Amino acid sequence: MTQTPLLEREEYIEQAYFFRTFRERLLDNWPAQEVLSRVHEELLSSTRLPWAVQFLATEMKHTGLLGSGFARLRHYFTPFQTFVIQQAEETTSRFSMLTALLVLEREAHYRANQPTAAGLFVYQFETIARNRLGYRLGFEAMADDPFYDPNWREFILGLSKQMGDIDFADLVYLRSEHYVVEQRRLQPDYTPPVPVLFGEKEGKIAKASRGRDPLYLFAALQRQLGYPEVPRPRPRDDDKARWERVENKLRELEMRLKLAEAELRGTIDLNQFGKPELLQDDDE
Repeated sequence: MTQTPLLEREEYIEQAYFFRTFRERLLDNWPAQEVLSRVHEELLSSTRLPWAVQFLATEMKHTGLLGSGFARLRHYFTPFQTFVIQQAEETTSRFSMLTALLVLEREAHYRANQPTAAGLFVYQFETIARNRLGYRLGFEAMADDPFYDPNWREFILGLSKQMGDIDFADLVYLRSEHYVVEQRRLQPDYTPPVPVLFGEKEGKIAKASRGRDPLYLFAALQRQLGYPEVPRPRPRDDDKARWERVENKLRELEMRLKLAEAELRGTIDLNQFGKPELLQDDDE
């Protein structure tokens, strides 16, 4: 399996432009195939992106999907970029293509401007968590990014076993330079048992965020250290959206009535009500 190489800064600048332009034209109701067939002409010809976009246009014409094209261009697009696009194309996903393109635009912009492994990790982690994209596949895609060294890759792949057992703020704090400094005040000869991954500033912010909602930690890192902000899906507020919410409420009430009737008859079967959303990520 060929690993994606690190790209030049100009490639990430053009990628950010491509993802933004693609998203904006989709918002203007352009067909995706038409956007791809034209936008390569606007991209800097000294980069490899125009060729990649032409390949995506051809692949989409044959398969109707972007994700397969990203996957076949592994020597150019990272596994995480492919993962994000493929998740947006899942028929059951609530993660839209517009959001996916904005995620990739901001990531490419960050990569073009003095990125750090810690900043990239936090951004990708929050993207997965906030949008419920599935930890196992998401972490595997992250770990395959050439931007991370072997210590980072080992840390990322080990996260699946730790999720739910340890607070995210603790994960950052315990692997930070700030934690090591504090320990050496108590034990001057203290040597951390695992490699330090986060800086002293990240450690201080994480320590101050322990026991709180992880979203507060993400927001503090964005404010204090300039980490990229993960897009937040905005709730629709049109008549159709309101009617859909009413329909959802009615379905919930109907299911509750069925559950209550089944309890009264002593014939309750929880399987008929589907798997709780809270547990869905466990299978991913």
